[in-house]
Amino acid sequence: MTGMDGRDTELKKELDATLQTRRELGEEYESALVDSFLEKVDQRIDGAVERRVRRHLAEQQMTAARDSRTPRPTDSFGERFGFGIVSLVLAVPLSGIGGGVAGLSGLLVTWAGVVAVNVVQAARTHPGLFGRRRPLQGDALDD
Repeated sequence: MTGMDGRDTELKKELDATLQTRRELGEEYESALVDSFLEKVDQRIDGAVERRVRRHLAEQQMTAARDSRTPRPTDSFGERFGFGIVSLVLAVPLSGIGGGVAGLSGLLVTWAGVVAVNVVQAARTHPGLFGRRRPLQGDALDD
């Protein structure tokens, strides 16, 4: 039997057999019989613990797999704020250089680069931010 009741019944039968054997053989074999019975109990406990540990590990692996598929921002607020400050601080001298060397077109190229770097950073930290939306129920999915 594979259910818990089946294992309990088997263990009870083992105990009954051990007690019957002790009655037949006498007290001199009691220690060996008890050790044998306890070994069987120990094996059952080990099996039950092993099954529980395997089940728990499988549940943890499934939870980890589900969590790894969930997109999450990779940076904290402080890191995002720092990135924005650094990009603005660097934009000032780059604007001067671009405007001084190439005039208005150099200034536009410089700021296009600053904006592009910030857009890439925002897309990296917030997947799905630009242009992707989840389809509503009833919407057809385009292939």
